[in-house]
Amino acid sequence: QVQLVESGGDSVQAGGSLRLSCEASGYSNCMGWFRQAPGKKREGVAAICTGGFGTYYADSVKGRFTISQDKAKNTVYLQMHSLKPEDTAMYYCAAKGYGGYWSDGYAYNLWGQGTQVTVSS
Repeated sequence: QVQLVESGGDSVQAGGSLRLSCEASGYSNCMGWFRQAPGKKREGVAAICTGGFGTYYADSVKGRFTISQDKAKNTVYLQMHSLKPEDTAMYYCAAKGYGGYWSDGYAYNLWGQGTQVTVSS
């Protein structure tokens, strides 16, 4: 079974940058990043799908975050710039097939353990 391992979370000041990594032990058609802050619902942040389906972003991160993939390393990255305190959350990597909406967490059948991102003002 494919496993996902996230890394790269850290504590940074507002305006800073971080790059999260998600290493997969196998192949999946779509990889997504989600986040969840204490007391808040899980939110889809970004996703990338093969087969020409491209990339997807939440409005709250467009222009600041970039999702990319290194197929040779089976690794997906989330480059985050201009971080804001409201970006503070546990970030999770997830994998799914082509079915389901990119930001619907229930469409994903594999999840990593998460990596914490904390942005201070």
